[in-house]
Amino acid sequence: MAFQSSITAPTPRPCLFTCKSLAAKAAPPSSVSVSPQLLTSRFSYSPRAVAGYPISLVVKSRRNASFRCFASALTPELKSTLDKVVTSSKVVLFMKGTKDFPQCGFSHTVVQILNSLNVPFEYINILENEMVRQGLKEYSSWPTFPQLYIEGEFFGGCDITVEAYKSGELQEALEKAMCS
Repeated sequence: MAFQSSITAPTPRPCLFTCKSLAAKAAPPSSVSVSPQLLTSRFSYSPRAVAGYPISLVVKSRRNASFRCFASALTPELKSTLDKVVTSSKVVLFMKGTKDFPQCGFSHTVVQILNSLNVPFEYINILENEMVRQGLKEYSSWPTFPQLYIEGEFFGGCDITVEAYKSGELQEALEKAMCS
């Protein structure tokens, strides 16, 4: 007989603190994540539970505590580099892993689609550089990977690519790109 737990994780409650308001404060020694948009506590602390704790308590925190606050990762230099990369080839895929060894099912799916269409493409393994990964999310205004670019324009992620493949829209876009 398999053991089945009836315990479920609490639903995170968004707090009303932004990253800037937390510059001098941090969360109590527990597990709290911070994004530029909002603070989400995995243990459903109210916003008042955050106030008054210095950031050093969290950075040098106890087990299970984490604090992630990303300022804009898209620097002008990184934006310029990404502009060059996405226009360096007609088809560019930012993915987890390599085209020979994708390290994520979604990346694998997009690689399989491009390979089935015999499309030559360049790839960038976003797992090799955290700044590129974070900056690319801002660059494309798309939070997930893989990210497919055709002729320097963001085409979409896995779901969009799959739907476009099924409808024939992807083949049209790729054919147009290869002929230009």
